[in-house]
Amino acid sequence: MDTMIISMRLLLKWLVMTVAVLIAAYFIPGVRVASFFSALMVALFLGIVNLFLKPVLILITLPINILTLGLFTFVINAVLILLASYFVRGFQVAGFWWALLYGIVLSIVHYFLNVIVGPREN
Repeated sequence: MDTMIISMRLLLKWLVMTVAVLIAAYFIPGVRVASFFSALMVALFLGIVNLFLKPVLILITLPINILTLGLFTFVINAVLILLASYFVRGFQVAGFWWALLYGIVLSIVHYFLNVIVGPREN
């Protein structure tokens, strides 16, 4: 029973991120998502990359991150979004500045969607 609840929460988080990818792309003209399936793949790719690669990048860039008071993390997010646009078919980002803006908007949209429909801890 517990594994089923965990699986359902993971699926819900994936779907919330997918919707956030679509909504954020709607507001940023330099980003294009071709289909819902492409948004699913972007959400999956970003989730995996944020789990494994982002902590390593933050650790490597820790000195510059400290100097910029954490703002360099936005640059890391933009690079990861550009990486997603390179690997995920149907997801296109026009350039670094669009990726930077998209990362900010995506974070905000994802936060509000989690507030609205996020999984509740019992």
